[in-house]
Amino acid sequence: MFTGCGTALVTPFRRDLSLDEETVRSLARRQIDAGIDFLVPCGTTGRKPHADACRTFARSRDRGGRSQGQGPRAGRRRRLQHARGHRAGARDSGAGADGILSVTPYYNKPSQEGLFQHYRAIAAEVRLPIVVYSVQGRTGVNIEPATMARLAAIPGIVGVKEASGSLAQIANIVHEVPADFKVLSGDDAVTIPVIALGGRGVISTVGNEIPAQMTELTHACRRGDFASARAVQARYLPLMNVNFVESNPIPVKAAMG
Repeated sequence: MFTGCGTALVTPFRRDLSLDEETVRSLARRQIDAGIDFLVPCGTTGRKPHADACRTFARSRDRGGRSQGQGPRAGRRRRLQHARGHRAGARDSGAGADGILSVTPYYNKPSQEGLFQHYRAIAAEVRLPIVVYSVQGRTGVNIEPATMARLAAIPGIVGVKEASGSLAQIANIVHEVPADFKVLSGDDAVTIPVIALGGRGVISTVGNEIPAQMTELTHACRRGDFASARAVQARYLPLMNVNFVESNPIPVKAAMG
């Protein structure tokens, strides 16, 4: 689980700004038909209020996808309770997420010890697998390799979406964490080197636009066929780059529109 190529799904809205549930379903089906390994609705690429997040979880799951959810810090407990409810077997009590992706707190910029205590508290609150999301450029805080090693020892914390921008840091994280801990690239353009260093895949933005091709690139890397992966990268690197010509998710939402 959470290995290979996962897409950080955008959230489609109607012109009146209501959630377009029909399009959520069609986007999820398009991803699955393209061979994507897992879906990440309600993440930072698809940020939305709690009620819309709950319905998006459910509609993504309706399409038969493996979902991994993420919510902002506000309302975190309600979101986690909703995400896990369906797995507990209660009728209509949750969306059936297979895990959560939890971004580091932003603005208050906790210390390394604060980050450790933050994620330990989340792990104690929810019984779903947790993938930590470290993206210093957006949150102002970085999870250092030594802290990641401590987090990897907490039951329930199973991986990290690593978007620090530092391949040296990613190499050190792979070295420090257990072999079954999943290190995932948080940047499309460095999927190849992250997997070459021992990472397990990517949580992709460009996968919204080219799910089959991004899956092809990731799977080629995982079987050691880096020549094929580089050929895909060479063709689509300009698209990966233009997705960040403005702050995400502005370009990818424009492209999907």
